[in-house]
Amino acid sequence: MEKPAQELGQISPDTTQPDNQTASPADRTDRMGRKRSAYATRNLTTGSIPRNLLFIAWPQFIEGFLRILDQIADLVWAGFLGTRAIAGMGVAQQYTQMAFTGRQGIDVSQRAMISRAVGMGNYALANHILWQAWTMTLGFSLIMVVIGLFFTEPLLRLLGLSDEVISQGAPYMRLHFIGHVAIAFQQVSGHALAAAGDTLTLMKATTVARIAHLILSPMFVFGLLGFPEMGLAGAAMGNIIAHSIAVGLLFWVLFRGTSRLHMRVSQYKLDWILLSQMFRLAVPAALNGIERTVSQMVMIFFVAPFGDIPLAAFTITRRVEMFANLGSQGMGLASGVIVGQSLGAGNPDRAKKTVYWAIAYVMLVKSILCVLLFAFPTQILSIFSRDPEFLQLAQTWIRITVLGFLFMGAGQVFQNSFQMAGDTIAPLLITFVSLWGVGIPLAYALSSFTSLGEFGIAWAVVISMILRAVAYIPYFYWGRWLRVRIFTQDS
Repeated sequence: MEKPAQELGQISPDTTQPDNQTASPADRTDRMGRKRSAYATRNLTTGSIPRNLLFIAWPQFIEGFLRILDQIADLVWAGFLGTRAIAGMGVAQQYTQMAFTGRQGIDVSQRAMISRAVGMGNYALANHILWQAWTMTLGFSLIMVVIGLFFTEPLLRLLGLSDEVISQGAPYMRLHFIGHVAIAFQQVSGHALAAAGDTLTLMKATTVARIAHLILSPMFVFGLLGFPEMGLAGAAMGNIIAHSIAVGLLFWVLFRGTSRLHMRVSQYKLDWILLSQMFRLAVPAALNGIERTVSQMVMIFFVAPFGDIPLAAFTITRRVEMFANLGSQGMGLASGVIVGQSLGAGNPDRAKKTVYWAIAYVMLVKSILCVLLFAFPTQILSIFSRDPEFLQLAQTWIRITVLGFLFMGAGQVFQNSFQMAGDTIAPLLITFVSLWGVGIPLAYALSSFTSLGEFGIAWAVVISMILRAVAYIPYFYWGRWLRVRIFTQDS
């Protein structure tokens, strides 16, 4: 059996991994003489916090933008097939997002561990953690394949969708689940590099893959240039191929050793102790993601009785919301990386200051985006459909939900920072209370018993966003998240 994690934590750092923020050109080469980028050498535990945040955040912003652009492009292709196709894909994406957030627990736990190990200067441990994360990812992905093969239609029928919407969404959803292996390995591998400070490689791999998807998806959807006409399933096929390309590029960097992480097949040994520690962190993070996604499914259940067009409007506004969250997601992830590495280096004060700066950045970016979305919703929504009823409903949705976006941004920074510190319990509990204790009951009450109708759901979403962000504040100042032990050797 592999050495337990507490023993691995005593392994000497790999001195071939330079971490000096002002490293000379000679220092930025590995033992084979290959150049390392600044993202493989910059020490995030020292220097200017705001500069380090921007340094880490902008590639993640681009990566997130491309990911959401990908989803929006799929919805645009669906728009050519009709509003029921938009609704079918949108609902299917909620299920695929649930699978993503379920596996995200693995992602969160390995990012927290890798960032802590890098902060300690222990790259051997960081490599070992990624091998265990890959092991867990493979097991989870095989479960998703089984779900996709046998449970697609029953899951869609649970939401009370029309047969027309199900017939549109089922092929897309089934193929997406079957291709989860490529999607999962791309996410875990890319975010492992990000946790080590290399967000640039993730952005490059994502850029190549997304360009491939934008080219391939319409080919498969509409049967262009000799490709088979697959309808919505073609978008999923293009996505699978794109993620496979990204996995290849990320593996090339990881096994080549030009980043902080250098994977070798000879390193792999199953470590049950480390897996159990990872699982302990992963379960609350996974449940946190699942409860958010399931809440969206419940919202769909509330919206569906109002008709297919309101359902399509709701679906599109969720995608627009994801776009508006780009700045906060990228900055939240950047904050988490620096928090994790700072705690690994034994500097909790730096971790706390990082959160302050991240929230300040998020407030600035969110304010600009909120103004644009509130002022020009119709222009944005017309990209997807020019149906007058759709535009009227969707713009009202956006103008209501935009009121909670600033609070959502702060909540995302808090959540990512706490999780990367190894505290996955608090975000789980806060999200549960804000969504299921307040948001869901309020959405039902306002949509069923007031004149607000489906817009009552939007107001409930806003109130839930505000409560979630406010609840994080006293916990942040309590400081328990700064004292969480990830490894046995943590003091």
